[in-house]
Amino acid sequence: MKLSDYIINDIKPLNIDGSTKDLQELFTELTYSHIPVKDKNGQYLGCFSETDAHCFESDKPLSKYSYTLSDFYVRDTAIWLDVLEAFAKNTTNIMPVLDSKNAYLGYYELSDVISLFSETPFFYEAGGILVIEKGLADYSFSEISQIVESNNGKILGAFISNTMNDMVQITIKIGNTSLSSIIQTFRRYNYSIISGHEEDSYTESLKERSNYLQKYLNI
Repeated sequence: MKLSDYIINDIKPLNIDGSTKDLQELFTELTYSHIPVKDKNGQYLGCFSETDAHCFESDKPLSKYSYTLSDFYVRDTAIWLDVLEAFAKNTTNIMPVLDSKNAYLGYYELSDVISLFSETPFFYEAGGILVIEKGLADYSFSEISQIVESNNGKILGAFISNTMNDMVQITIKIGNTSLSSIIQTFRRYNYSIISGHEEDSYTESLKERSNYLQKYLNI
């Protein structure tokens, strides 16, 4: 299923000339951290946050508080990693979606995007987890792939899990082979081995944390 198939339209954007009281009542009924707002022409303007909304005077129009709008959104062509990053940067659980002409299409819920991550091969395929470290200017994903594949391994997923000073850590999920020969090769290429897990206990831990977060978001 494509990410765009998860676009929701249950909540329509409020009109900027509408009642502040309606916004406050909507937040009381829902668990969303933000509510999208449009102008009289239907153009998306941004989102009001729940924190701000409860400080507004209920008898005033929303236009009085337009200066508090947060103008975040993603395009309908964005991949799920970019969408997840947008959620994190804006500390929200709802993400408006616009097309290339800035037309409002609906929104994503954070719980749906997280569920996509938990369904990737990084979580459900059997394999080992390896965390390696090298200088920020010295590593390359092409080299990492070559090292793994030269030892008959298959990369099921890889991402930069930490950066500190001039060093970067990369977490890799590897299938089809033991990690011992791969670890030795990485060391020959001057990578430091932060941790290696032959069993999938690390992945199971990630799954448990993902499931816990999913349950938390559904409360």
